[in-house]
Amino acid sequence: MGFRPSLICSVLATALAIPTASWAWGDMGHEIVGTLAYARLTPKARKAVDALLAKDKDPLTKPDFVSRATWADKYRDSDRTTTQLHYKATHQWHFVDIEIEGGSLQQACFDRPPLPAGTPASQGPAKACVVDKLEQFMKELADPATPTGEKTLALKFIMHFVGDVHQPLHAADHHDGGGNALAIEVVPSTWQSNLHSYWDTQLVKRLGSNPTTASAAVGKLITPQNAALWSTGSVEDWAQESNEKAKTTAYNFNGEKSFVDDHGSAGELLDAKYEARALPVAKEALAKASVRLAKLLNDAFK
Repeated sequence: MGFRPSLICSVLATALAIPTASWAWGDMGHEIVGTLAYARLTPKARKAVDALLAKDKDPLTKPDFVSRATWADKYRDSDRTTTQLHYKATHQWHFVDIEIEGGSLQQACFDRPPLPAGTPASQGPAKACVVDKLEQFMKELADPATPTGEKTLALKFIMHFVGDVHQPLHAADHHDGGGNALAIEVVPSTWQSNLHSYWDTQLVKRLGSNPTTASAAVGKLITPQNAALWSTGSVEDWAQESNEKAKTTAYNFNGEKSFVDDHGSAGELLDAKYEARALPVAKEALAKASVRLAKLLNDAFK
C-alpha cells in the first residue's frame, strides 16, 4: 500500500459538509441522454415538448432540449452558496441511496411519504427520492389539467432525473454518500478524486471528446432489440437495476490495490482492469436512460 497526503480527509470533510450524491453523469452525460432521447421522440411528443420549452424563459440553461436536460442540476445549485432555498428543497430528489448491504428502496425513499393532496410535485417535500419524484412528475406531465408552468417544470425534472436514476452511484450507498466519501486514484495517471466523481465524469469522458461523438458511441448500443427490451419495467425496476450494477461493478474492487493517507484512512487505486469493467456499464446505462426517457415522454404525449 502507498501513502498519500490527506486526500481522504479532504474528501470525507467535503462529503460531510455537502449532502450525499450529486452531479450524476455531469453535464456531458445528461447531454448524451438528451441527444439520443430527443431523436427517439414521436412527432407528436416532439411537438409537445418543443412547445413547452419554447415558452420557458428560465435563463439557467439554453432553451433547447439537450441543454434543458442539465437544468435540474443548475436549479439545485443556483443558490447553493447563498440562500440554499432551491438546494435544500431539491437536492435529495436526485438520488435513491439504497445501501448495498441490507438496504431497501423503502428506506432510501424516506418511507415514501405521499405527496400531500393538491400540492404540485415541484413543491413537494424535500425528503423524497428520485424514484418517487419521477413518478409524481410523470403523472403531472400526462395530465391535461396540469398548469403549463408546472408541466414545464415536470418535463425538465424528468429529462434530468431519468439520467440520474441510471447512474449506479445515484442508486446505491456503502456508508460513503454514494461514493462521495470514498477517495480514489486512477493509475497510472495519478488523477485523484472520489468514486462518485469518477463515475459522473471520468468514465463519460472516455466515451468521446464531446457530447456529439460520445452520443454516437453510446447510440450504437440502441439496436431495435435492445430498445424493445429496455423499454420495459418501472422506475423502481430501473433503480434496482442501477443498484445491482453498483454492487457488481462500481463497488467491486476485486484485484484493485488500496492506499492509506497519513491519517490512516483508506482509498482505492483504480487501474485499467477496473475501467474495463466499469466503462461498458456506464455506456449501457446512458443508452438505457436515453431509450427510457424517450418512452416516458412518448407515453405522456400520446
